[in-house]
Amino acid sequence: MRDIDIRQALLAEMERLHGCEPDTRIVEELGLCQGLARVDLAVVNGSVHGYEIKSEHDTLARLPSQTGIYNRALDFVTIVTAPTHADKIGSIIPSWWGVLSVTQDEKGVHLRPSREPHRNPVIDPFALAQLLWRDEAFQALADHGLAAGMRSKPREHMWRRLASDLTLEDLGEVVRERLKRRGADWRALALPR
Repeated sequence: MRDIDIRQALLAEMERLHGCEPDTRIVEELGLCQGLARVDLAVVNGSVHGYEIKSEHDTLARLPSQTGIYNRALDFVTIVTAPTHADKIGSIIPSWWGVLSVTQDEKGVHLRPSREPHRNPVIDPFALAQLLWRDEAFQALADHGLAAGMRSKPREHMWRRLASDLTLEDLGEVVRERLKRRGADWRALALPR
């Protein structure tokens, strides 16, 4: 079972679950923390739920570092894993991550929930703000009356201001709305609703 087989099954499942929701966007390869890692698939609606695929051909060598990055910016995380990794995964991922087990037979690839995800208790506001492009960050500052003296500042200053002056709930809402509004020319492959 290859990564592409799992990815196609996961995309089909997300389409089945969210295809009728006009306020949902499914994004492949969402970069986090300025490109330190990319989550394989993200569903953006009232939260940002990341899905990381580990096929039987993958190793788990990068998973500890990916875990640290995903934990900083995603509301929910689910690992989609082949049976060969099932025993090892539990000692690497946090208890709040979900697990989807993948099997394959003559009818295709099947996804089965092994553990339900729970909300991330440790989001880093700065890592969340980094999901915004510079112009999006400036507009968010302007929308919240925080833009004075910020127009010529580097984006890192804007992210820090948003992270320190907005509540995590307000910042999350800003980030989700901006991600959902991005056009088709967005570098990451996105399937807008």
